[in-house]
This record gives sequence, C-alpha cells and structure tokens, in this order.
Amino acid sequence: MTIFFQTWPWYLSGFIIGLIMLCLTYFGKYFGMSSNLRTMCSMAGLGKRVSFFDFDWKAQRWNLAVVLGAMLGGFVAVTFMSAPSNVAINPKTIAQLAALNIDAPNGKLVPESLFGMHVFQSPSAIALLLLGGLLIGFGTRYAGGCTSGHAISGLSNLQLPSLKAVVGFFIGGLIMTHLIFPLIF
Repeated sequence: MTIFFQTWPWYLSGFIIGLIMLCLTYFGKYFGMSSNLRTMCSMAGLGKRVSFFDFDWKAQRWNLAVVLGAMLGGFVAVTFMSAPSNVAINPKTIAQLAALNIDAPNGKLVPESLFGMHVFQSPSAIALLLLGGLLIGFGTRYAGGCTSGHAISGLSNLQLPSLKAVVGFFIGGLIMTHLIFPLIF
C-alpha cells in the first residue's frame, strides 16, 4: 500500500505511460492537454463566433478526464504525499541563482522569490505572467499541440511533425534559459 504514498520509479511510470499510449492508439484517440482548451472553448459556445472552435466537442469528452485527473492528482500529491523536499541542488546552480538575485529553494522544489504568492502583488510580475501565458498559448496553437501531446503522444506514434516540435521546444528552452532569462532578471 505504500506504493501509493511515494514517488514511483521512472521505469514503472514510463511503462504505465507506454501502456496508456498503446491503448489510445488502439482506440484511435490522441492525448494532449491543449486539445482540452479547444474542447472547453467549444463547450462554452465559441464555435458560433470562431470556426476553429466549431466542432463536435462531445467526441472529445473522454480527454477532459485527463484535465480532471491532472488536477485531482496534483491536489492529492500536495495534500497527502508532500514531504520535505530531498532535492539536492547543485552548488553551481545555487551560485548562478544568487548572481541573478534569486534565493535557493531551501527545501522546496522552486524558488519562493519566483513562484511565491507575493508575485501577484507586482504589476510587472503579473504582466510577465500574462505575456508568458499568451506566448505559450500562441506557441501551442502554432505548433499544433503542447509538449505533452507532441512528446508523449506524437513521438509514440512516430509522427515527424512531433519530433520537429519537440526539438523546437528544447531549443526554445535553451534560448530562454541561457539568453532571455538572464536579461529579464
């Protein structure tokens, strides 16, 4: 029973993800979080105004369970499975964060100065979050899906566009980390 209250090893989690992908492929379904946003917009009636959202959203109801499961799983993990973080951060990373005036996480997974609730008190931080959200939404639509859809579903179906998208995601992440992030902070 303790398996439900601890982090699963990568080989078990990866195997289960692989089985799920095989089942989805067998039933002709495609996994991805961003497709749920389109479904929710269609449910809200945007299909009457924008043709992109004009489709039979009821055929995608099953995929909404993915969103609910992600939210429920996050709640369960934080509420019942959270323990003090035992993540060992490389001293070089701590020094690089200090050079950007960012404190080390100290027992948490993310720095409080970047991800704490005080971020919502700063207009510039709120603007940065909104801009980031818009760019992520645009990028998701432009790439034809999100990272989970392309990296998990698209690659497991051997889709060349998904391989190109995943390579683009990594290149974009490297550019952000090494070029843009230091300019912002």
